[in-house]
Amino acid sequence: MSDADQAIWNRVRPALKQDAGDRSFESWLAPLALAGCDGETVRLLAPSAFIADWVNSHYADVLRRHWLQHRPGVRRVLVQAGAAPPSPPVGKAAQPAAASQPLPVDARYSFENFIVGKSNELAYNAALAMAEPGAPGFNPLFLHGTTGLGKTHLMHAIGNAYLARHPESRVAYLSAEKFMVEFLAALRAKDTISFKQRLRSVDLLMIDDVQFIAGKDSTQEEFFHTMNEIIGAGKRLVITADRSPQNLEGIQDRILSRMAWGLVADINPADYELRYNILHAKVAGLARRVAVPDDVIEFLARKITTNVRELEGALNRVTAFALLVNKPITLEFTRETLADILRAQEKKLTIDEIQRKVADYYGLKVADLLSERRAREVARPRQIAMYLAKKMTPRSLPEIGRRFGKRDHTTVMHAVKKVEQLRAEDREIDSDVATLARLLDG
Repeated sequence: MSDADQAIWNRVRPALKQDAGDRSFESWLAPLALAGCDGETVRLLAPSAFIADWVNSHYADVLRRHWLQHRPGVRRVLVQAGAAPPSPPVGKAAQPAAASQPLPVDARYSFENFIVGKSNELAYNAALAMAEPGAPGFNPLFLHGTTGLGKTHLMHAIGNAYLARHPESRVAYLSAEKFMVEFLAALRAKDTISFKQRLRSVDLLMIDDVQFIAGKDSTQEEFFHTMNEIIGAGKRLVITADRSPQNLEGIQDRILSRMAWGLVADINPADYELRYNILHAKVAGLARRVAVPDDVIEFLARKITTNVRELEGALNRVTAFALLVNKPITLEFTRETLADILRAQEKKLTIDEIQRKVADYYGLKVADLLSERRAREVARPRQIAMYLAKKMTPRSLPEIGRRFGKRDHTTVMHAVKKVEQLRAEDREIDSDVATLARLLDG
């Protein structure tokens, strides 16, 4: 690949962004990297077969038109799946790895395309603050949460925002596992000085999944000194893990203390509202190329609750399959396409969970539902909890009765019939039961 071809690609990308729009560009075109040009054919690399297929189907003519403006002999632009270094952010010239980005961040991830909700609001605001000019109010920033909730997205967003404000700065992002592998390689090569200088000279260092160095004493020793050098020099440090510092096992106490010295922000599992908003934003980015009805979005938001990564993966699977078989996306089509995923997502609802949810909903204690109290404000929620236990679990009437203060199975039968009657007569009761069922289902 010649420098001239790369220069053309660097000019084409901003034009593509203006043509496709910010959201579509970030979703489909920003991940592409130039592989080469043989005169008539331009070859681009995409990070996945799905993105490659999508771009070939929807942007081939657009890409060719933009390339023709700079190279008249181009007949086609071919996008293939394959590993490639991430392209530089639009508006920023590509720089050698040894210059401002020794370990570059991924331009696809930004604060603008991170969907904020109650579960990640603190982490989001802390990440914004870490990218702001001037001395940070805390250092380091420690983000923690289970996989697929957005920790890595926020790290890359910090890096991209910081580089946009400080173009000459040096930013490094790497996983803790890569930190370990490169450090051990430096040890074997007897060249640890280069490794130390490369990381300790950066202005912003981001280490992902620090739990992977648990039990690795020599790596932890180097990691501790790297942390001290970065923080001591007034530079910025961002660390992520799958749990809080106090819950990390196999990590030296002095490292845990240092990590907790700054700001610790957790990212909790996304609630229904956040899951819905994430899907809605993704669907909007499809730009009318495939229609996803709102009932499908609601269904996915209720059913795919494990993490955001699996949620987005489920949507990608549905849209890709719909395009491949040329069928409209419906609720039935979605159920069929995701049958294996939905089976894995099904949780075995317990009577204990039903009792807790009903008690919380009505401002009671679980003990109230199990007690002998017959006051209406307790008896009605108890009947609803019994009704839900019968409808939403495979438990028998006698077993449900025993779990509600050793009551007889006939009491449960009466509760089920009573709630069914009330649902037909009382809109408020029917709404309460439907809401509880959705909460327990999702």
